[in-house]
Amino acid sequence: MNLSKLLLCSCLTFSSLAAWGVDVLEFNCKRSEKGYTEEYEMKLTLAAGSQKAKVFLDGRDLDQSDALGSQVVKSVTLARPNILILIEAKFEPEEIMGVSYTAGSVITNITLDPVTGKFKKVEKIQGGILGATIGNGTHTSEETCALAKLPYKSK
Repeated sequence: MNLSKLLLCSCLTFSSLAAWGVDVLEFNCKRSEKGYTEEYEMKLTLAAGSQKAKVFLDGRDLDQSDALGSQVVKSVTLARPNILILIEAKFEPEEIMGVSYTAGSVITNITLDPVTGKFKKVEKIQGGILGATIGNGTHTSEETCALAKLPYKSK
């Protein structure tokens, strides 16, 4: 009975984050694949005023751009009870160890349920080194993420 009350309270809390002025969420996440496990911290800052939404993994801003390409967090959306994240990456043609790769792109859609911790990632890969090594098309994976601390308002 206590577990059901906790889940209900958690759902109500997350459904009202925007109304409460909360704009920072921090999670401890775990990814496991083929016998390898990686743990990382994910921090989400919601869009506010002229500031766009941001995603940080282990303190590294996912919005990055250089001569090799760019990665942009397009949106972080609270869609009860889930958090939806859209990331787009584009890569220039490159040559690595004598092998030439075409330009490529990856569109990543993430659905995170902060109550259950279910983190589902759907990536559409087209071209580039990822298309050549992983394969072009849609790739789906699941991870787990637990709240590291209560949501809060940044200063």
